[in-house]
Amino acid sequence: MPAVMLLTKPGCHLCDDARPIVERVVAAHPGTTLEERSILDDDDLRTEYAEDIPVVLVDGRVHSNWHVDADRLARALEQTEARA
Repeated sequence: MPAVMLLTKPGCHLCDDARPIVERVVAAHPGTTLEERSILDDDDLRTEYAEDIPVVLVDGRVHSNWHVDADRLARALEQTEARA
């Protein structure tokens, strides 16, 4: 099943906008896991993604940044599920 990671940081309004979209799409795909991590808790993540948050990763690969398109994320999860 797909694994989704949402990279955020406190006080990020785009992150606050993305969170419910990601949660809704993940909830519609049973078995998909969701983890949210703050880039402030990891120096490597902070260095790599400081200007790109929020970042959505699907199975460890960058799917989107700044804005989340619910339909596009749902299609990516469906494609990942089909390959499993």
